[in-house]
Amino acid sequence: MDFPMGKIEEIKLQSKELGEEVLMLVYLPANFSPLYKYSLLIAQDGRDYFQLGRIGRIADELLGKKEIENVIIVGIPYASVEDRRRKYHPNGEQHQAYIRFLAHELVPYLDEQYPTYQMGMGRSLIGDSLAATVSLLAALQYPHTFGKVLLQSPYVNEDVFTAVKGFRQPELLQIYHTVGEQETVVKTSSSKNKDFLTPNRELSRIFKERGFGYFYNEFEGDHTWTYWQPDLKRAIRQVFS
Repeated sequence: MDFPMGKIEEIKLQSKELGEEVLMLVYLPANFSPLYKYSLLIAQDGRDYFQLGRIGRIADELLGKKEIENVIIVGIPYASVEDRRRKYHPNGEQHQAYIRFLAHELVPYLDEQYPTYQMGMGRSLIGDSLAATVSLLAALQYPHTFGKVLLQSPYVNEDVFTAVKGFRQPELLQIYHTVGEQETVVKTSSSKNKDFLTPNRELSRIFKERGFGYFYNEFEGDHTWTYWQPDLKRAIRQVFS
């Protein structure tokens, strides 16, 4: 069945925090109108979410079936593997600057350009692997700005555990969290193999213990878009229904 297709436009924003112009992809639903209000979904690894995740088609279908609320999706692509690590990794040189860019520059810009809800629960962050890590850490730092986070196989280290354990307002965040049962040997960008499953299970335990609004699932599969793509439909339905 064919659903009305939204449109994807490119926007550019000059970032003082990052000292560069940031190119972004913006999905507007087929029925987009300035008379409606829209939730925001901001995707790290933005181009991957549109091309490999087919997030625009998923939104078209779920909106066409009236299964989700009105949503605008903003994808932020990375320039290179090095650029991605610099911004997304907890120890990356531009990690804090990227989080400030999201909260202090991107959100005010989107609120100005589009008819958004302009509150934490109206804004979500999504990412896979390291892109999930920076999404989570941004929401923990700015819970009044980002009320929902969708984590697909996040990279989890001590920095992540410390941030989650130190977070005092779990009632402000809703978290969707999935990881693959085969993610025990994952080749990372530093070419080292890492076990993603064990720390994700520990992270899940902490989320539950701390009382976050929380959904967790382990899918049959590994650390690739082959599995994140089908998981994406459930994620979006779950968070925006």
